[in-house]
Amino acid sequence: MIALTDVSGREFYLNCELIYRIDRSFDTIITLTDGKKLRVIEKEPEIVEKVIAFKRKIHNGFVEGEQ
Repeated sequence: MIALTDVSGREFYLNCELIYRIDRSFDTIITLTDGKKLRVIEKEPEIVEKVIAFKRKIHNGFVEGEQ
């Protein structure tokens, strides 16, 4: 799961396996596989980096530098 911030400033965790697409608007809009849409303040590249870091952690068992 990745930590994101909704437009009201509340942090939440999203199962990144549910992301269908990410669109740029005034805010960033994440469409989930079930069609639900989430508005977040993070920009697309930051979300992609969070997903990549999460997947690396899962597949490698750890992130470099973590103990």
